[in-house]
Amino acid sequence: MAGGVVRRRRGRADERGAAAVEFALVVPLLLVILFGIISYGYMLSFRQAISQAAAEGARAAAVTLAGTSDVQRSALARTAVEEALDSYGVDCTGAMTCTINAADTCGSATCVSVELDYNWGDEPLVPALPGLGLVTPDHLVYRAVAQVS
Repeated sequence: MAGGVVRRRRGRADERGAAAVEFALVVPLLLVILFGIISYGYMLSFRQAISQAAAEGARAAAVTLAGTSDVQRSALARTAVEEALDSYGVDCTGAMTCTINAADTCGSATCVSVELDYNWGDEPLVPALPGLGLVTPDHLVYRAVAQVS
């Protein structure tokens, strides 16, 4: 009976450190998956912010007083867009293109259209992870239109 106990201990002694090796092999994969989930989630959050910023810009330009010039409406829309995206450190220069048309027509009314195009492929807001570009878009483009009141 004592010999059986010794053999069991030897069997366990041969496997000492196996858990550490397995852990060391699995942790990098788990970290890549975790970082991928965080990066993709941040991109989705930023995508929602761009959509909201376009709507805010169009709304800000559309609710101006009568007699406001198209240039003033465009400036109000740009300011609203930049304020909405300020927490991300993004403005209408660099990686994002802001196209504002304050004299757009929608039927018989005058409308304001705001189109935002962020080049996520060239300038992601999170460090690039190899392979993540396969599932994230190159450009995040949103357009909002509001009728001038």
